[in-house]
Amino acid sequence: MKSFFVLLGFVLLFGACSPSFYQPFNDRDARLGPESPMKKELLDLPEPKEPVFVAVYKFRDQTGQYKESNVGANWSTAVTQGATNILIRALEESGWFVPIERENISNLLNERKIIRSSREQYEGGGNILLPPLLFAGVLLEGGIVSYETNIFTGGAGVRYFGADASAQYREDRVSIYLRAVSTNNGKILKTIYTTKSILSQEVSAGFFRYVKFKRLLEAETGYTYNEPTEMAITEAVEKAVHSMILEGVNDNLWTFAEETEETAAILADYDLEKEENRKTDYIGRLHEPVGRANTYIGLYGSGQSFIGDYSNTTFRPGFNLNLGFKISKSLFIEGGAGYQQIEIPELFQSVEYYSDLSLLYMANSSGKLSPYLSVGAGTLFDFADDIGASQNNWLPYVKYGAGVEYLVSNNTALSLKANVNQLLNDQYDGVDSGSFNDVIWGVNLGLKFYLGK
Repeated sequence: MKSFFVLLGFVLLFGACSPSFYQPFNDRDARLGPESPMKKELLDLPEPKEPVFVAVYKFRDQTGQYKESNVGANWSTAVTQGATNILIRALEESGWFVPIERENISNLLNERKIIRSSREQYEGGGNILLPPLLFAGVLLEGGIVSYETNIFTGGAGVRYFGADASAQYREDRVSIYLRAVSTNNGKILKTIYTTKSILSQEVSAGFFRYVKFKRLLEAETGYTYNEPTEMAITEAVEKAVHSMILEGVNDNLWTFAEETEETAAILADYDLEKEENRKTDYIGRLHEPVGRANTYIGLYGSGQSFIGDYSNTTFRPGFNLNLGFKISKSLFIEGGAGYQQIEIPELFQSVEYYSDLSLLYMANSSGKLSPYLSVGAGTLFDFADDIGASQNNWLPYVKYGAGVEYLVSNNTALSLKANVNQLLNDQYDGVDSGSFNDVIWGVNLGLKFYLGK
C-alpha cells in the first residue's frame, strides 16, 4: 500500500506541473506573430552604408511533398506555400534591403493602368504619366528545397506495478537555398544554404491499479509538443538573409555604414561559424575522421562471477592486459592475458590465470565514440580444486563480448565491455549436472593506448 501512495503522488505531482506545459483552457486573443531567436541577430546587425534594392519574384516550396496521413490521402502540403512573404518581411526588417513588389507585378501594372485611365477620364488631357517603377539591382531567387521527416526518432519509458511514464521524440528538417543575382549582367553573386530542425516530443505518465476488490484507480497526464513548420522556415529564411548580408560584406557587394571593432567582431564570428560548420556533418559529428593507430595496448580492471551448478556466487575482482593489431579499417585481432577470482561462499575460492585470442569489430572506427563486438577462444590454467574440481591444468572456453570505447585524446581511449566465457565442459566446479556447461561472465573497465599515429 505504501508503494501505491508513492506512485499516486508521482502522478499527481506530474499533473500539477502540467500547467507549465501550456494548457489552452482559455480563449486566445489575436496578437502579433511570434518571432524566432534568429530575428534578434538579424535586427542587431549594424546599419548599411546604403540599402540595396532587391526584387523577389518567387520563393516557394520546391519539395512537392504532402503531409503524412495514416487515413487515406492528404492533399495539404508539408511546408508553407507562402515562403515569399516570409522572405520579403525578413529583407524589409533587416534594414539592409529595400524589397520591390514583383510576385504580383501584374496586379500592380493593372492598377497603374486604372489610375491613368481614371485621371484621363476625369481630369482631362492625355499622356498622364505616373512616377516610374523602381528597379532592382539584385534579384533574389531560391526556395525550400528539402523537407526530411524522421531524421531522428526515439524515446524511453518505464512501467512498474500499474504505473508508467514514457517520453518520445522526433526530429524533421527543412532546408532552403537563397541566391543573389545581378540584374546588370545576370551573374550569380552569392548562394546561401541554411537548414533548421523541427522537433516534436510527447511525454506521458499514468497509473492503473486495483486498490480494493472491484475498486480500480486509473489516472494519466501528459503533453505533446510539435514545433510549427512555419516558424522553422521563418528562422531558416532569417538565417539566410543574415548570412547573405555578411557574405556580401566579405565580397564587397555592400558595406557597413562604418567600419568599427563591432563590425570586425561580427565578421570574425561569422567566419568562425562557417569554419566549424565545414567540420561537422548533418548530425553535428566531426567530418575529420579519428585515426586509430594499428596497434594498441589495453589495461583493464575486471569483475566476474560464475554461473554453474551452485546458485550462490559472488562478484570478484580481476585484471587483464590486451594487445591488439589492426587488420582492416574496422577489424582488430586482440590477444589477452590476466587473472581472475571466482568464489562460491562457504565452498571454494578459485584464483586462476587465462589467455585468449579474439576478433574485434569496431562499429565506428573513425569516430571518437564507437561500440564494438568481439568473439574468440581461450583457456584457463592453474585453477583451484578445493571442492574436487577437475584436476586438468587447462580448461578451454569460447568468448563473446560487447562494449563501447571513447577516445579521450588522440592516443588514449576509455573502454567498457562485458564478456561471457562459455566453458567447453561442466567440470569447473566439480559437479557435472544439467545439460549446460559452466559460464564465467564479467565486466571490464580500463584504458586503451594506441601506439603511433
